Amino acid sequence: MFPLKDNIPTDRFPVVTVAIIIANVLVYFFWQKGGLTLGDPSSPHYLDQLIKFGAIPDELTNPGTHCGFPVTDGVANANEVVCSGERLPPPADDPNVWITPFTAMFMHGGLFHLGGNMLFLWIFGNNVEDSMGRFRFVVFYVLAGLAALGGQILIDPSSTVPTLGASGAIAGVLGGYILLWPRARVLTVIFIIIFFTLIEIPAGLVLAFWFAQNLLLGVLDLTQPAGGGGGVAYFAHIGGFVFGLLTIKLFARYVKRVPENRIPVY
Repeated sequence: MFPLKDNIPTDRFPVVTVAIIIANVLVYFFWQKGGLTLGDPSSPHYLDQLIKFGAIPDELTNPGTHCGFPVTDGVANANEVVCSGERLPPPADDPNVWITPFTAMFMHGGLFHLGGNMLFLWIFGNNVEDSMGRFRFVVFYVLAGLAALGGQILIDPSSTVPTLGASGAIAGVLGGYILLWPRARVLTVIFIIIFFTLIEIPAGLVLAFWFAQNLLLGVLDLTQPAGGGGGVAYFAHIGGFVFGLLTIKLFARYVKRVPENRIPVY
C-alpha cells in the first residue's frame, strides 16, 4: 500500500510544507553529501555528519557523554558506535548535544528514505498546514519531531545508534490528519504479487494501517534480542503519531469539508 495523493484541495499554497521539503533535500545532498543508497560508508564526511548531528539517545540521557566510532590501531571502525574509550570524532569536535534533536529531523539515511518521507509530507502536510496556518504548523511539526525522538529514547535510553530522519515529525502530521479528515480519499498503489492497481481508499484506513504496521513491527523488534528493526525507529513513528492525535485539536483552527466522491478503481 503506497499513497500518491489525497482529494482535499488547499486554500493557500503550503509554503511551510514546501520549505521543509526543500530544506530536507538540500541538507541531504549538500550538507550530508548523501548518495543514492544508505550513504557512502567510506565517506569520512558523511560519517562525520552522522555521528555529530544524528540524535544519539545515550548522549541525551547522559549529559557529558560523547559517542563516536571506536579506534583500533589508529583506524576508526564505522560499523560500531561506542561512548567510551578512544573514539572519533574527539569530544572537542562535537556540537552541543542539545541541537542534535533538531538537526536529526532534517537528515536522512538514503535517497529512498528521503523520498518516502517527503512524499508523505507533501500528501498530508499541505492540508494540515492549511488547517492551522503557517506559524502554528512550524511549531506543531517541530514538537512532533521532538515527541517522536522522546518515544524512541523512552524505549531504549542507552542506545548508541544515531537517530535521524523527518519521519517522526511527519508521523505527527499523519496523526493529526487522521483525526481531521478520516473520510478523505487517498489515491493508493496496491501491489498484488507482481501486479499493481490504483484505488482511492479512505485516509483513515491508510493511516490506521500505517500506524498498526509500525506498532506491530516495533513490538516484534522488542521481542527479538538480536534486533529485527532493520535500523527503523518504529517507536519514534509511534511517538510522533500519538502526539499528533493528542494535540491536533489545539493547533487546527479550520477544517475543510471533505469532497463527496465515490471510490474509483483504476
